[in-house]
Amino acid sequence: MRYKIKPIKHFGQNFLIDKQVVKKIIRAADLHPRDVVLEIGPGTGVLTQEIAKTAKRVIAVEKDPRMIKILKESLKDFKNVEIINTDILNYKLQTTNYKLIANLPFYITAPVIRKFLELKSPPKEMILIIQKEVAQRICSKPPKTNLLAISVQFYAKPKIISYISRKSFRPIPKVDSAIIKIIPHQKYKKVNSKQFFKIIKAGFSHPRKQLINNLPKNLDIDKKLQQSRAENLSVDDWIDLSKMV
Repeated sequence: MRYKIKPIKHFGQNFLIDKQVVKKIIRAADLHPRDVVLEIGPGTGVLTQEIAKTAKRVIAVEKDPRMIKILKESLKDFKNVEIINTDILNYKLQTTNYKLIANLPFYITAPVIRKFLELKSPPKEMILIIQKEVAQRICSKPPKTNLLAISVQFYAKPKIISYISRKSFRPIPKVDSAIIKIIPHQKYKKVNSKQFFKIIKAGFSHPRKQLINNLPKNLDIDKKLQQSRAENLSVDDWIDLSKMV
């Protein structure tokens, strides 16, 4: 790393240093000159520079105030980059029709994904670096699904693009990572999302128990579903259940 800066542990900072991984992310993002990109956690700007070479506009949101000076230096030749010093979970994006690219610390992975999928104007696609195990959980299907997978797949189609060695980061994290692409869809836009999430949270409250033990007793559920476990159900199954309430 060119810049000598000590990562802050509670920010979950692991800076991407592998140029081959950067190329994979750029390919996955399929950037065009008309694209607007929101980048979360640009760090020292290694990935930001590559995004800015193609995209029309880049909004780089960085929480760590120490990194702002570094970003202004590393990105000084790019007039299409806007650097914002704030917490992404508090940031109100004013743009529509954009792509999201991020290297996400574990502690904000789920909140960030949920925030942007629930927006009235979600990104066209999300290309994220997240922990390998979390990426696998998000993409899981029955009979081994989970609350996070169902929550994401209700809004979008996730796909693992590539796995990344922990050696691609400094400092080296304890686990490997993955590049995951999440493309929002409108498949379930007519479904009562409040009722849907109420049901899946109840269903996964004790994931090893049969559904009949987790859900309201007054539901008219066929016997096969009653004897199923939460991990065996697809998004469509949960939607059917939510309509019974």
